Amino acid sequence: MPDPKNNPIRVAIVEDDPGIRRGLVAILARAPEVSCVGQFVSGEEALAGLPGLEPRVILMDINLPGMSGVECVGRLSGKLPQAHIVMLTVHEDTDAIFNSLAAGASGYLLKPPRAAELLDAIRDVFTGGAPMSAYIARKVVQSFKKAPTAVSEAECLSPRESEILELLAQGLAYKEIAAQLTVSYATVRTHIERIYTKLHVHSRSHAVAKYLGDY
Repeated sequence: MPDPKNNPIRVAIVEDDPGIRRGLVAILARAPEVSCVGQFVSGEEALAGLPGLEPRVILMDINLPGMSGVECVGRLSGKLPQAHIVMLTVHEDTDAIFNSLAAGASGYLLKPPRAAELLDAIRDVFTGGAPMSAYIARKVVQSFKKAPTAVSEAECLSPRESEILELLAQGLAYKEIAAQLTVSYATVRTHIERIYTKLHVHSRSHAVAKYLGDY
C-alpha cells in the first residue's frame, strides 16, 4: 500500500451522473491514501484525458452516454495497462458486468457505494484483488467453464505461471497467491507480468478469460 502522504493511489472517475460523481469525489477527498487525479463525464473524454493522468485505479460507470463503459474499458486496457478498472453499476446486470470483465475490468461495485466499501475496493484492486459479489463471481466462473479451453498460447507458460494463472482464475488476490505458494508478493507480480506478455493481454480479467478460452 502506498505511503498516504507521499505516494497515494491515483484514482480517476468516469461517471456522467453529477450527484454520484460529487459523492465519489467527496469520499476520495477524505481518504489520505488516495488522490483523485481526474473526473470525466463520458468515455470519449476519458479516452482523451486519462492516459496523461496515469491513474492506477479507474472508477467507470457501466452505462455512459455515447460510448458505453464496456467499450471504454476495452480501449483503455491497451492505453493504460497498469490501471485497474472498477465498474460502477446500478443493477447486477450479469451480461454487462461479464462483458466488462472480459474487456479488462477488474471488478465492480453497485452505486452509490458506501465510503468504506469504495475505499476497500480501491485498496483491494490496487493490490491484485477483484471486488465483486459472490453471485457475479459464480456467474463469471460458470461462463468461463462453458467455454472451450484455449491451449495454444497457454502452452507457452511455465508450470509456475500456469499455477499462478489458475489461482487468478479462482479469484485469489496477489497477496493470497504469494501466501499459498510461499513466495514473495514481488515474485507473484513478476510472474503475472510475464503471463500478460506471453498471452498478449493487459489485465487480470483478459488473462483469465483467454486462458479459459473465452477471449
